[in-house]
Amino acid sequence: MNGNRPGDIRNFAIVGHAAAGKTMLAESMLMCSGTIQRLGSIVQGTTISDYHVGEQQRHISIHATPLNCEWQGRRFNFIDAPGYLDFSSEAINVLNVADFALVVINAAHGIGAGTEMMWEYASTYGIPKIIVVTGLDKEKVDFNGLLGEIRSRFGNQVFPLQVPMDPGPGFHQVLDVLRSEVVSYATDRSGKYKEETAVGPWKEKVNVLHQELVEHIAESDNALLEKFFADGGLPEDVMRTGIHPAVQQQVFVPLLCTSGETNVGVARLMDFIAKYGSSPEDRQTVGATSADTSEPCLVRLAGAEPVAYVFETLTDPQSGDLSFFRVYSGTIRPGMELYNSERRIVERCGQLYRLNGKLRTQVDSLTAGDIGAAVKLKDTHTGNTLCETKHAIILPKVAYPTPYTQAALKLNTPGDEEKLAAGLAALHEEDPAFTYHTDPELHQFILAAQGELHLEVLFERLKRRYRVDVSLDQPKIRYRETIRGRGEARYRHKKQTGGAGQFAEVWLRVEAGPRDSGLNFSQSLTGQDVDRIFVPSVEKGVKTLSLEGIHAGFRVTDVKVEFYGGKMHPVDSKDIAFQIAGYFAFREAFQNARPCLLEPIHELEIRVPEEFVGRVVGDLSSRRGKIQGMDVNGRLQVIKALVPAAQLYHYGTALRSLTGGRGMHSEKFSHYEELGLELEKKLVAEYQAARAAGTAGHNHTH
Repeated sequence: MNGNRPGDIRNFAIVGHAAAGKTMLAESMLMCSGTIQRLGSIVQGTTISDYHVGEQQRHISIHATPLNCEWQGRRFNFIDAPGYLDFSSEAINVLNVADFALVVINAAHGIGAGTEMMWEYASTYGIPKIIVVTGLDKEKVDFNGLLGEIRSRFGNQVFPLQVPMDPGPGFHQVLDVLRSEVVSYATDRSGKYKEETAVGPWKEKVNVLHQELVEHIAESDNALLEKFFADGGLPEDVMRTGIHPAVQQQVFVPLLCTSGETNVGVARLMDFIAKYGSSPEDRQTVGATSADTSEPCLVRLAGAEPVAYVFETLTDPQSGDLSFFRVYSGTIRPGMELYNSERRIVERCGQLYRLNGKLRTQVDSLTAGDIGAAVKLKDTHTGNTLCETKHAIILPKVAYPTPYTQAALKLNTPGDEEKLAAGLAALHEEDPAFTYHTDPELHQFILAAQGELHLEVLFERLKRRYRVDVSLDQPKIRYRETIRGRGEARYRHKKQTGGAGQFAEVWLRVEAGPRDSGLNFSQSLTGQDVDRIFVPSVEKGVKTLSLEGIHAGFRVTDVKVEFYGGKMHPVDSKDIAFQIAGYFAFREAFQNARPCLLEPIHELEIRVPEEFVGRVVGDLSSRRGKIQGMDVNGRLQVIKALVPAAQLYHYGTALRSLTGGRGMHSEKFSHYEELGLELEKKLVAEYQAARAAGTAGHNHTH
């Protein structure tokens, strides 16, 4: 088989919630196809898919791993995507290049937040979904209950093409609705099976389901529906021809039954994919943008010019970087020169590979619709498009969820700043789902990731791969200082040393300004006591202090400052003297005006299943949160709340553990409000102690 015709290719993403059984399902597919001779084990770290150090230590998938095999004359390119929400960006990258999603649901655990998230992303990308129920060999499995739950979540178009006949330990028999027969699998994990005609109650059950299936297919097409009513049914061949388009339109979502760990049901699932799964031919064109004119354009599957999208880049110390890509048009060969339309550089394509985890098979070309990898493209990264210079286009990039889990990076070895910057830049090219920046106000280096585990993994890679000695710290909070009342001060600065002296006297009034008005400086000088040339000098002194903080070392805001008088000396008054006098006059006036602290309040939107609302609301009130309202979105409750930023460190992790991984949230800064007296006293005392020790600065971590 050459597997090069787009119609013979099946590109699919294996997605679902964490621990649903995706990696073992992928392993069983490789076993059925003869690509591997025995099933690996996640616990022993011997699966083809989870081969990275971090994955083997944690027994979970962290990277999306491309795999491939041949089955019934079809080329399967399938990608085992992580289920942990922290690594959802990997799964999103893969759904973007897949032709359909294999959504895996574990019979023992049911639907998780990851299942729903992947379902929504697959719908966003407009690709069909096929549901695979795994873990049917586990204790106390209730298939009918699970089917009901899946239908109530994802709609009645979900239809069981298979029913497990003996779910639970020893599960090996499946009722096949398409063929009206019983399929019995070998118990030696070989994936081999034999078929018999269904008899007795199973025959009755399969007849009812078969009739329902015919109705589902008929509903997907008006011509079929007319035929169905005219003839009282559909001939078998017509019905089968109708399955593929019905799946494409998602008026019919097939559900199949397996156990990946024991390799039961997997061969039949592969048969279904080979026969009815989407191929690149189902999407003849994809939307893009012209790199030169920014006008929308189309990339055609049958187009002659090469176009490829890089959906993942991996750095492998042993063998260098790999760029994984999907070819959308044309043919790509080793030695070809391709234009990276985003970086505006020409890349020379080296050797091309198909991948099974870390095992590589060299190929001499990759054609439209295929997925493969190239080695060491020098400046091409995740999300870039490769094409011809004269047909420069850009394929749409993936939008990742906003990273809310933040930590501050602290260098343990001074002087390693460059190493850290280079390491983070390289990691970000590989994984654009995290962000990092230096915060000039907090004097901290802030890393924002998709969750705690994501942070941990990035942190480990920095240490292991780039040898940067760092530790993770809590990010500081941007408190603000303001005043409740009015105050004034007159400050004289006088310095007499040998030579020129310095002299300035500044009279200031301060009062509270409206919330969020910042610092408002004005002058109301009369007469000739102070030359107006010194007004900017006083303002500079005031602004310098407002950034340093007065009361507890935080920036000053919502204060009106009025420079209303003062004195000067014809010789000794100069810019620096008035800056210093302005600085200290402001300090004194501020301290006389009942200073207080403000804290940042964030607006949270939390999406949780109904049964967790009580827990989540209780937890929010323990964080000094105020509930703003509740809403319903499909099957989820949406809670809106205002919570102090200081109470949100690691909130995403807390929410997941409160809701069994089913809750998700987004947050954004809302406003500032006054901090309670107890907390204020604590911060002021810390600041004063730090000043006395000579380490004052922005050293608060609350």
